[in-house]
Amino acid sequence: MFTYKIPRNLSSEIQIGARVIVQFGRKKILTGIIGKVHNKAPQAYEAKPILEVLDERPSVNPLQIRFWAWMADYYCCHIGEVMHAALPSGLRLSSESKIQANPDFDRENAAYPLDEREEKILDALENQKELTYEDCEKILGIKTVTPILKSLVAKEAILIFEKVQEKYTPKVETRIRLREDLAKDKNALEAIFEQLLGKEKQESILLKYLRDVPVFQKPELNEKGLDKATILEEGDSESSLKTLIKNGIFESFKVTVNRLQEVEPERVPAQLSPSQQEAMSQIKAQFEEKQTLLLHGITGSGKTEIYIQLIQEVLESGSQVLLLLPEIALTTQIVSRLQEVFGSSMGVYHSKYSDNERVEVWNGVLRGRFSFVVGVRSSIFLPFDSLGLIIVDEEHESSYKQFDPAPRFQARDAAIMLAYFHQAKTLLGSATPSFESFYNASQGKYGYVELKYRYGESELPDYFLADLGADRRKNLLKLDSTRLLREKIQEALDKNEQVLIFQNRRGYAPYIQCEDCGWTGECVQCDVSLTYHQFTEELRCHYCGYKEKIPTSCPACGSTQLSTKGMGTERIEESLSLLFPEARMGRMDLDTTRNKYGYQRILDEFGSGQLDILVGTQMITKGLDFGRVTVVGIWDGDRILNFPDFRAGERAFQQITQVAGRAGRRSEKGKVIIQTRNPDQDIFTKVIAGDYDSFFQQEMVERRNFFYPPYVKLVKITTRHADFKTAEKAAIALHREMAQIAVKKIVLGPEKALIGRIKNQYQFESLIKLDRSGATQTTFKEKLAEITEELQARPEFRSVRWIVDVDPS
Repeated sequence: MFTYKIPRNLSSEIQIGARVIVQFGRKKILTGIIGKVHNKAPQAYEAKPILEVLDERPSVNPLQIRFWAWMADYYCCHIGEVMHAALPSGLRLSSESKIQANPDFDRENAAYPLDEREEKILDALENQKELTYEDCEKILGIKTVTPILKSLVAKEAILIFEKVQEKYTPKVETRIRLREDLAKDKNALEAIFEQLLGKEKQESILLKYLRDVPVFQKPELNEKGLDKATILEEGDSESSLKTLIKNGIFESFKVTVNRLQEVEPERVPAQLSPSQQEAMSQIKAQFEEKQTLLLHGITGSGKTEIYIQLIQEVLESGSQVLLLLPEIALTTQIVSRLQEVFGSSMGVYHSKYSDNERVEVWNGVLRGRFSFVVGVRSSIFLPFDSLGLIIVDEEHESSYKQFDPAPRFQARDAAIMLAYFHQAKTLLGSATPSFESFYNASQGKYGYVELKYRYGESELPDYFLADLGADRRKNLLKLDSTRLLREKIQEALDKNEQVLIFQNRRGYAPYIQCEDCGWTGECVQCDVSLTYHQFTEELRCHYCGYKEKIPTSCPACGSTQLSTKGMGTERIEESLSLLFPEARMGRMDLDTTRNKYGYQRILDEFGSGQLDILVGTQMITKGLDFGRVTVVGIWDGDRILNFPDFRAGERAFQQITQVAGRAGRRSEKGKVIIQTRNPDQDIFTKVIAGDYDSFFQQEMVERRNFFYPPYVKLVKITTRHADFKTAEKAAIALHREMAQIAVKKIVLGPEKALIGRIKNQYQFESLIKLDRSGATQTTFKEKLAEITEELQARPEFRSVRWIVDVDPS
């Protein structure tokens, strides 16, 4: 936080939470938020004045600022980083360097001569008041204009200044309406038609307008007019419309309109089943005593309808509601169900929205247009002032964790704290709860309600383990698919049913390898192999984005024997197309859903029956509901398990159970086929039996013995530097200092990170296991901040980065 002076002329405009323009350093102009007004001048620097107050009404409320401060403290970052994550970029200012002529410069009697290019710039400034650097580049036809502009500044011929402007621009629509007196007088309008005899194009526009706007029956519609684009969309001539406006028959005017679609409610909430009604009663009863409650409902048990009933009751009481979802993919389907009930009173907030759309949702919450918002993790930053309920759906999902940049927060945990600030309730919903949440419920910290039955007639699916090794030995394996999986897919296709195939790796194949020398393509900036993408014919790094063309021969030995290893979603899609040539195939992964409507398009195609088989990554495991899906195939069950992470078993149980839950959600019983090389693994037995409790108890023994959450708090610290030795030395120095902090802890490391280099930065990691007491965590974090500040002050470590990740996922 920085302190600025309040100029007298702005004193009446100062409000907590208002955005202001401030100068930071010599050249930067930034957006700031007023967090506090006080009378203490800073000791280390002279406070600069606030340049301008941007808001008549604050864009941020005091509860938000309090929440930001908590997040900065808990997640070991600066409050400015939290503010940057919280505010939509459309509410932050942009500044651009511009040039203008110096009014005191006498071009005729200049002290220093001007060259030809400098003369061109000054000539341009005589016609335009100001120019951007880009304008100057176009005028001179060169890419680098800085030396020329520096010379002009030195000769005092021009001034360079920062042009500050808001990024958010309201959507403005040009509308057309009939002149007021014509809309009231039939005779006058008939006279206009007589004037237009023989002018068919103008007459056609006037007739179409009167068709859509009955001016005599509903004069208020003429006041609103019609969108100009609507009038012209049927192929009418724009020049004819301009003539009608010029002759005073039509009037043209501009209005500011919402970018967000207006939707009318279409249905009342569905009738709850007896088991849902019982769960609803238990939730209400437990909310009397507990602030947070875990709803453990099996897949297909109808948790969404319970959410709808709760949301409606809270909204009727006058409070606000936030529903958090882990992925944008999930919002596309659940939003349409919720809009049927809540219409335009519900806002949607996620990163696929444009900057301007996000600002309009922000302002909609601020001004009371939206009392209910559905969104991904960033929606916890919206300016709520009276939250009554926060629902975190699929609360176990790792997508709720923000990895980069700071704040590296866990949205589920932050939502519980946000609810505490608002004195609201938090409902955590999942078919496979995170072990931390289930542990808190078992200890009585959270309330707990269980839904054991699927909604309606649907039953839980049958599981089948397909042994990859056995099929390989019997020569039954075709394109890495077992006979059992092929048979079940064919049965579904014969019945006109749909199939989901899950593989948690996108791309065509994990890597390309030379059969002669063993060479594999590696990223030049990261210590990882490049993933082969067949569609774009390139090798790509999934960590930094580096890509290169596929070599025709081995760069190491010259051999042309290059082959792909492993299978990603792209390759599985191709394999299934060969095995089932009549089936209509689709793929859902990061590559196919990059654009704004990518998710919606694929889900609409699958939901309407245009696709028979959908191959996807973990996007397809989360809460999607398709009535005709009867077969789910898990392409590689072992890959989910074999990951160096203490949560690997928990994640595997969750992913397999969640993707299996997409099968048989109506009357037809579903089938789940798990391909594995080791069908005897205990986790498969637990998943098939649906024995979450037993699996939880088994894992808890391991975590208690080896000090892992929920028995301790984890903090991971990553040391990064472009030089390997410097990174290692800095990590060791940090470790020594942390060992001296007098709190109950275990410090592990430093070790070279699993991926030792990303974007040419070497990485070492230390893992700290802290006692769960609040005093221990606070003391450690305070001392850690002092240590990193002291180390950063050393010349040898000045360019080292220390990244603190609290509760790493």
